[in-house]
Amino acid sequence: MEVAASEEEHLINWLSRRLNRPLSVPSLQEYGYSLVGGRLLPSDAGPAAQFMYENRAGARLTLYVTGTARDENAFRLLHDGNRRTFYWISDGMGYALSGPIAEGKLRSIAVDVCSALGGKPEAWQ
Repeated sequence: MEVAASEEEHLINWLSRRLNRPLSVPSLQEYGYSLVGGRLLPSDAGPAAQFMYENRAGARLTLYVTGTARDENAFRLLHDGNRRTFYWISDGMGYALSGPIAEGKLRSIAVDVCSALGGKPEAWQ
């Protein structure tokens, strides 16, 4: 099931209940991306949330959020064609920000998203 950004409060509450933890949706407006909506997805650790953002040119970024039992402060970059994904773990949550944009720009957005969600990107090496 997908919920539109026009129902952002409902989206956040619904996904928070499904993941059994409070969630928030970081704004990417300063980077030219607006929230389009979100959905519930399965993961190895149980339910996961996916938030979708889009810019005026139609390019999309996704933020994937799931609980994790891993106890680490990890940060990784994955490549798949022109799509890049920054993945990090913070306070029992795993996050992945993904999109077909330049690595430097995606890293800047990932640092801001991590900070907005209460993480500590300064620990990334």
